[in-house]
Amino acid sequence: MPLSHSTSHSVDSLLGPGGALEAALPGYEHRPEQLQMARAVERAFNERSYLLAEAGTGTGKTLAYLVPALLSGRRVVVSTATKTLQDQIFFKDLPLMREKMGLRFEAAYLKGRGNYLCLHRYDAFSKDPQFSSREESRYWPKLKKWAQETETGDRGELDLPESFSAWSRLSTTSETCMGTRCPLYENCHVTRMRKRAEGADLLVVNHHLFFADLALRSSGKRTEGVLPWYDAVIFDEAHALEDAASGHFGVSVSNYRLEELARDAVAALKEEDSRHAMLRALAARLRSGAEALFAQAPRALGLSGLESSVALKPEAMAKLSTALEGVREALGALTAFTVGEREPELAAVTRRGDELEEQLGFLEKVESADHVYWAEQRGKGLFLRASPIDVAKELRERMYGALDTVVYTSATLAADSRFDFFAKRMGLYGEDGQPVTQVRTLAVPSPFDFPTQAALYLPTHLPDPAAPGFIEAAAEEILKLCEVTGGRAFVLFTSLRNMVRAYELTAGRLPYQALLQGERPKQQLLEAFRETPSVLFAAHSFWEGVDVPGDALSLVIIDRLPFASPGDPLVAARINQLQQRGEEPFEAYQLPQAALALRQGFGRLIRTQSDRGIVAMLDRRIVTKAYGRVFLSSLPDARRLEDVVELSRWFNGPVRPVRTIR
Repeated sequence: MPLSHSTSHSVDSLLGPGGALEAALPGYEHRPEQLQMARAVERAFNERSYLLAEAGTGTGKTLAYLVPALLSGRRVVVSTATKTLQDQIFFKDLPLMREKMGLRFEAAYLKGRGNYLCLHRYDAFSKDPQFSSREESRYWPKLKKWAQETETGDRGELDLPESFSAWSRLSTTSETCMGTRCPLYENCHVTRMRKRAEGADLLVVNHHLFFADLALRSSGKRTEGVLPWYDAVIFDEAHALEDAASGHFGVSVSNYRLEELARDAVAALKEEDSRHAMLRALAARLRSGAEALFAQAPRALGLSGLESSVALKPEAMAKLSTALEGVREALGALTAFTVGEREPELAAVTRRGDELEEQLGFLEKVESADHVYWAEQRGKGLFLRASPIDVAKELRERMYGALDTVVYTSATLAADSRFDFFAKRMGLYGEDGQPVTQVRTLAVPSPFDFPTQAALYLPTHLPDPAAPGFIEAAAEEILKLCEVTGGRAFVLFTSLRNMVRAYELTAGRLPYQALLQGERPKQQLLEAFRETPSVLFAAHSFWEGVDVPGDALSLVIIDRLPFASPGDPLVAARINQLQQRGEEPFEAYQLPQAALALRQGFGRLIRTQSDRGIVAMLDRRIVTKAYGRVFLSSLPDARRLEDVVELSRWFNGPVRPVRTIR
């Protein structure tokens, strides 16, 4: 049970006019929207019901859900999509509530197993440390010293490069962890983290860890997850839930997994052990079979390039049948040799081999109507995957029956002012169309004065995005817009190809620092962007979860409406499923999903009460197509302009006073 609960506080006494928060922060002004949301969250906890709460930027939604969660007397998980928000909650918001608002509670910050040093693997690695490069080996003395001193084992304490490949041999995953059979289980950093979490009122996690834990517990094969028992869940950045859940409720077999199993099998016994030679031979057979499979796969499956994906078809998988059979036989021989052995390392090899053999069989058949099968190539990694097309059923079966209180919140949950799309995708309505439990909704607007602070530029003179010459015309428009604001711009794209092409056409002509996603780690790009007037060309991860308040960002340019590519295997499968149900996929899925994505892109601009700037949408369809109304009605009420001269006059003219937050 949670350790502490104060009954001397209430939502109103903490967040209301003249409350503890106002008293704690000099210059703070009460936000009615924040209190409205906090009361709705409090009601959900009291009623043990579900809440969908959309809270515009600037509402102060983290405190609006943290306060009632901590006052509830229940153990609550707060799950976020980004590490940035995780850090903000744990290192900024919770200390504020404890030190300035007088709340007593215990909180724990949890990450996935792969973030923590595995003591068992560290011991084995230390006996024969091997590195992929001389550069990596230079970190070893520092890492050894840290390993002896760290109390958490959290990699975040070390300044290791993201690409430090040896970390995979120093950490573990839910698949490779030996659990209670590990000889170092009691001293394990993950075990100790979990014990700390068992004494906490609030657990701060991310979506991937939450669903990895849920998938593990609900699989029926293993009962011990990373998270302790909990009463309720608050999903912040809930718009990102579907993709996170989908990735953990399916199966994935890669060349990496097979190589790691072969490597760990060899390391499971000492060389002087009489069984070692046979184990090494069996691991070599597995490695050889895996190499043959993944050498043939790209051509047989139709993958093109190092960053591509393609749907798996039975006829394509048939071309790989001999290679697949070779891998399954190698896995069977390996597990037949290790089964029944008492060493926990060999028991883990047996379990992992059995799982891989079963999953390869599931992938090869390509027969489940509820799953989408696809192959994905990312650099040197090749993944064969199967994921549920619709996570709604999975969530109903795995989560909703066990939890009576769930809060979903984000700045973008409603499309065209309706929550239906999100609620259906999250399985909050059963197949009979009835809600699975009591579900309430709330939408509180941003307190920002968008008509004064933001302009929405909607040019109609550019070609249609599908027409030849669009990206060249868009590049010229980018140059004109950056001249208006003096750079200080995010240029967001829906495809990497357009991003690179626009960068090539404009970077040499911009009198500002031009940055390109992928050339540096994300955090380094943002630091460079803040330091000097810049233009950042980006896609994907920069559409959301990026916060650049102040003058550093005054312009967000979006090249086209962010419809998900129908060529993506998962998107295509969802479209096909809706068609089979007799629904129109454009209205039911593609349009509302794109509207929510556009709102996320728009949301990069105005982050504080003093921010001011322009969002430019270069896709004329938002004005010329009937469905453009859905996009426009989903966006904040910014001033709309179609002429760049008028836009410049607005941006560089006298600034009207911004309405203050009440």
